[in-house]
Amino acid sequence: MTPATPWECVSLVHGFLANPCMLAVLSRRLDARGYLPRPWGYHDMRSSILVHAEAFARELEALDADRAVGTIHLVTHSMGGIVARAAIERYRPRKLGRIVMLAPPNRGSFVADRLAAAVGPLFRPVAELTTSSDSLVNSLGMPADVDVGVIAATRDALVSEESTRPDVPHAHATIPCLHSSLLFRRDAAVMVADFLTTGRFPDSEAVDRVA
Repeated sequence: MTPATPWECVSLVHGFLANPCMLAVLSRRLDARGYLPRPWGYHDMRSSILVHAEAFARELEALDADRAVGTIHLVTHSMGGIVARAAIERYRPRKLGRIVMLAPPNRGSFVADRLAAAVGPLFRPVAELTTSSDSLVNSLGMPADVDVGVIAATRDALVSEESTRPDVPHAHATIPCLHSSLLFRRDAAVMVADFLTTGRFPDSEAVDRVA
């Protein structure tokens, strides 16, 4: 049965060597704010990012066809943001809303640079996430006509703050924490939900009061 008011759905995508369970805390907090969270995951960490992007594009297509869904927002963590970027190139939902990326290696990861030669042949995403200008991540597009918010972790040991920035207009914020901690912090969830609602991040004082 279609609800009287279509849902604002949030499709969440996790990062490399993670799983949908890591999205549970953030999903609950978005649910409390009135959003319909839909965590999505992938299991094969050896396959190309493009393989996961194809599968996620089909998920977006299904949500687009669901009459109970009025808007499809994307909230991603780490490599999940790159999967989402590649998926949107394959299928852009008509109902696409706003995008929030947590610690995304939008311009590559310096850790991938160090590990690509050793483990890249076995784990393709590592080779695809280098900072090289011809790497996969640096060849993907990004919609410029959508509200995009990026939250970087200031103590991130995997992705530099500068590398989190996509090459399109976007809002940018930082939180003093580690790479994966963004998924579990209340202040990060507040910032995500506020951006989905308004298209901008709240001022730091407002975040501090709720954290």
